[in-house]
Amino acid sequence: MPVFQELQANLIIIGGGLGGCAAALSALQSGKTVILTEETEWIGGQITSQGVPPDEHPWIESFGATRNYRTFRRKIREYYLSHYPVKNSQRMSDRFNPGNAIVSSISHEPRVALRVLYDMLAPYLSSGKLRLLMEYKIKDSETENDQVLTVTVHHTITGHTLLLKGKYFLDATELGDVLPLANVEYVIGAESQIETGEAHAPEGPAEPYNMQAFTYCFAIDHIEGEDHTIEKPAQYDNWKSYQAEFWPAKQLSWWGLVPHTLEPIEYSFFYEPDRFSLWNYRRIIDKSNFEPGTFHSDITIVNWPQNDYWLGPIIDVTEEEKENHLASAKQLSLSLLYWMQTEAPRPDGGTGYPGIRLRKDVLGTEDGLAKYPYVRESRRIKAVYTVTEQDISGEIEGKNRATFFEDSVGIGCYRLDLHPSTGMNTYIDISAHPFQIPLGSLIPVKVRNLLPASKNIGTTHLTNGCYRLHPVEWNIGEAAGHLAAYCMDHSITPHEVRNNEQLLRDFQARLVKAGIELDWPGIHKV
Repeated sequence: MPVFQELQANLIIIGGGLGGCAAALSALQSGKTVILTEETEWIGGQITSQGVPPDEHPWIESFGATRNYRTFRRKIREYYLSHYPVKNSQRMSDRFNPGNAIVSSISHEPRVALRVLYDMLAPYLSSGKLRLLMEYKIKDSETENDQVLTVTVHHTITGHTLLLKGKYFLDATELGDVLPLANVEYVIGAESQIETGEAHAPEGPAEPYNMQAFTYCFAIDHIEGEDHTIEKPAQYDNWKSYQAEFWPAKQLSWWGLVPHTLEPIEYSFFYEPDRFSLWNYRRIIDKSNFEPGTFHSDITIVNWPQNDYWLGPIIDVTEEEKENHLASAKQLSLSLLYWMQTEAPRPDGGTGYPGIRLRKDVLGTEDGLAKYPYVRESRRIKAVYTVTEQDISGEIEGKNRATFFEDSVGIGCYRLDLHPSTGMNTYIDISAHPFQIPLGSLIPVKVRNLLPASKNIGTTHLTNGCYRLHPVEWNIGEAAGHLAAYCMDHSITPHEVRNNEQLLRDFQARLVKAGIELDWPGIHKV
């Protein structure tokens, strides 16, 4: 029989992504002890181990985020200004953007986000109030009468097993891995139109294995005159010839689709007039921001339509099928890199950019790919309230704002944005109103002491598309941490908080005092 080491804390958080870190921080600020586990070597999830720079709404610099998230963003900028030779002209701006990316006003290196997250958690790590367990993955859970009693985690390298006990448990994993083990009711994939009434849901039966594409991101720079061509990937010939029925060209090409119109679009690699620059899209270092000689090249993250993988899901399939899809997704990303280095058309009529260099150091891996795939869609709890397309869509005639939730625990804003999916569906990209996060979407129908803290809240396949981005995931996690702490303080359950108006208002006042915004001013849809 295996020997278990037992650890205890007030709150057990499984998953050290953005939601998990935010939940830990809010619970610790509330005076609780926390055990936080993470299956990779880096906390931070999509912003670090998955290599995805922040993707945020247009008002993020002024409002529309929690105080802790704004602190995180401020500390990112301060880190660069304190440790990098930033040009004086850039130091004059209070909105310094290290990468000057198209997608983000604070695009930066994953390692800087990692450092800042550790800095924010440092006092609690030093005091022992936070126990951080790296490279630990959930293995089992013990439940009784709709209560989680323990979770078992094991070290992914050594196999060392730990039994974790707490009063509350949070699932902040990228795939909702705690839910099936803790007997929490959940859904996956696309609900049917009959179930949800959503205009863009499938008209026939539900499609549980129809999930958004995931992506293995990687970082590159470009050194003109040098040859950094990688070894030809094993699946290169297959990916070179592959073309989905809904795609306008081969997967390995400069062509894609405009998500909201589905019109074909030809991208540029570097900057070309009148073409969308993939190089600038998710650039994390713009060398012109820094003193000459600091960087030989810009550095950019490749998280593009060309390396979205939609040929199969990695949730609730056999381990063999999951590993096959993960391996094929890695091959797709490496094949894209090799194609760019060797065969990609150039504006001068030539082919290939051999000076593209895979920056393995940026993401801290031997193969140069992110430590974890960028996962857009998770298992989702069957919640007391499930947010639907009707709540947030900007396309419904006469609807001037998102549904107002009396039980709001935060806000977010993003288009209802779905990438091509494993059901071989193309983009779904719909205008959305700035929205709230209802408390009901964080509460499982039955289980009393487990909360979602990531992309696993009560949304549908469609609305998950706008509740999955960085500031929203952070807000979800932060609210979940506060909710668990509040319930411990008052010896009540999350259901009671939502169902009792006095408790709800008291809890919301706590959130506001902590710097969490509960509603939007009058602004336009996106």
